[in-house]
Amino acid sequence: MLDAIKTLREKTSAGVMDCKAALKEAKGDIEKAVEILRKKGVKLASDRSSRAAKEGRIESYIHAGGRIGVLVEINSESDFVARNDEFKKFTKDVSMQIAAAKPSYVKKEDIPKTVLEKEKDILASTIKNKPKPAVEKILEGKLEKFYEETCLLDQPFVKDPKIKVKDLLHSLIAKIGENIVIRRFTRYQLGEKM
Repeated sequence: MLDAIKTLREKTSAGVMDCKAALKEAKGDIEKAVEILRKKGVKLASDRSSRAAKEGRIESYIHAGGRIGVLVEINSESDFVARNDEFKKFTKDVSMQIAAAKPSYVKKEDIPKTVLEKEKDILASTIKNKPKPAVEKILEGKLEKFYEETCLLDQPFVKDPKIKVKDLLHSLIAKIGENIVIRRFTRYQLGEKM
């Protein structure tokens, strides 16, 4: 049991008691325990989302010989957390994600209605010859792909594409116990028009 707890802690960085409880619930299955801890992180994140996050840090990242630059503001509830090494690592990972994956928005709700409607029209025009019931399903799938490309939280994490950025955020919230919010970012690429 101790080896399993150690392995689970290495995989998830969750606390000893959380790992022990997840392994007990998963009947010793480490992969299932990882899933349980991730779900717990999502629940904790939603519980904490109503709490104000006004501290934090602004992280900068310069990549590719100074050709790409990112500024990102990530907020926490306390300045203590903002100085935490795991929080700092998270801010660095998010800034690298933005540099590599070129999101336009933090989350789906940030997409202006006009942009979303225009995208829906474009996507609908590419599938108009399909049967009516299939059109909605196909459109839904194509919209999810659009969100993955344009919304930071919906993107696969560049260091581990099996998880999304929002999963990474939720696991940090679960671990630290405070609300953490990716507030805004700016990405610059040399020679790129705004």
